[in-house]
Order: sequence, then structure tokens, then C-alpha cells
Amino acid sequence: MRITYKCDYALKALLDLAVHYKQGLTRINDVSKRIDAPVKFLEQVLLDLKKGGFVESKRGNVGGYQLARDPAEITLGQVIRYIDGPIEPIGCVEKGYSNCIDLNRCVFKGIWQKVAHATSDIIDNVTFDDLRQQVSVSSKVLTYSI
Repeated sequence: MRITYKCDYALKALLDLAVHYKQGLTRINDVSKRIDAPVKFLEQVLLDLKKGGFVESKRGNVGGYQLARDPAEITLGQVIRYIDGPIEPIGCVEKGYSNCIDLNRCVFKGIWQKVAHATSDIIDNVTFDDLRQQVSVSSKVLTYSI
């Protein structure tokens, strides 16, 4: 599995929207600044996320973006698969694959299946609410003054 820049920005944008969940619509320029993403590219990414049902938007001066559902219902795996496709490291591990004559006796297939299962196990069990909570904890820096 290799995460593209598009997917990286999609994950960062969703995390930003999760951090601001239930605070109303967020302007794309604000998201762009906070995640250091080009606005034009972010527009394309958010449009894809909208098509995928991850975000909602409203046009106009008071418009912006927000999550379409609770961050606890959105996993990393859902987003990665939607933006970048299958997470399997090689095609022969995907369901229904039959383009290899060595498929039944290949010693590597079992290894690639384990890699795919381990990856799925991680990304399918991390929600944007989990990540939002990590951001909240890490942003609380102790400040001492004398």
C-alpha cells in the first residue's frame, strides 16, 4: 500500500474537519492554511470526499465544509480505499483474482495476505474520532511562567 498525496490531503482535511466537528461549516481557505495544502488541489480532494459521502458542503459567503457523519463512524481504511483503491500489496491477494498460473502454489501469496490483513487490521480500527482525541491531547502543552 502506498498513500498518494491526494489521499494524504484527504486524510488531513478530514482530520481537520473532525477537530472542528459540530462547530459549523469550515471555509476551504481555513482548512488549506491549517493543513498546508494548495486551495485548488484541496477543492478537488474535498469534491471527491463529498462524492464519497464523507463531507457535506454549502456554497456562498457563509458556505464551507463539514463532516457528513460523526467522526467515530469514519475509519482510515474507508477513506484510503475510497481515494487510493485496494490496500493489498499485490493484485493476486484481491478477491476474485485469477490472472496467475502459479496462484495455487505461490509461496509469496500467503505472505502478501498476511501483510494485507495486518494493514487492514490497523487502518480499519482507527476512526477520525480516535485521531481527533489524539490531536486534542497533543495540543495541550504545559506552560510554566514565573
